[in-house]
Amino acid sequence: MAQTSSGTMDVTFPGDQEILITRTVNAPRHLVYRAWTTPELVRKWWPGRRGEMTVADMDLRVGGAWRYVMVAHGEFEVAFHGVYREIVPNERIVHTEVMETEGASPDSEEGAVVNTVTFDEADGGATTIRIRTDAGSREVRDMIAQSGMEGGVREQFEIIEELAVSLT
Repeated sequence: MAQTSSGTMDVTFPGDQEILITRTVNAPRHLVYRAWTTPELVRKWWPGRRGEMTVADMDLRVGGAWRYVMVAHGEFEVAFHGVYREIVPNERIVHTEVMETEGASPDSEEGAVVNTVTFDEADGGATTIRIRTDAGSREVRDMIAQSGMEGGVREQFEIIEELAVSLT
């Protein structure tokens, strides 16, 4: 069985409204993609180590919607939703993402960012995951970057790697 890594995660800002997160995980691409796209597995990694996921709805097709809800350890609920724009199995997913706020329609795309997630084969059977977020503005990009997102995503990648390795 493959060993998990203590891989590093890079967060860069390639443009005024973009965030790029890159992490290589020590698992084959098809298993990383499976962990990323299977609701039962998403429930395990998406909240990181910060809470419990209560909803993982995914209609994994172009035009299909997704919605994730978690209860954080601080006992507050956080919900996100979006629509899949492009799906290339084992290679690429493009989707919108909206953090749900009180009073907003649960299916509104207002304020959506666009995430492009790529899964590239790396040396030794590993997979490099890149998440490019187009936040639409520098202000939204900076708000996301300062939200504590980096620590949560780091935890997510650690769990994704553990899950993908366990699927071998």
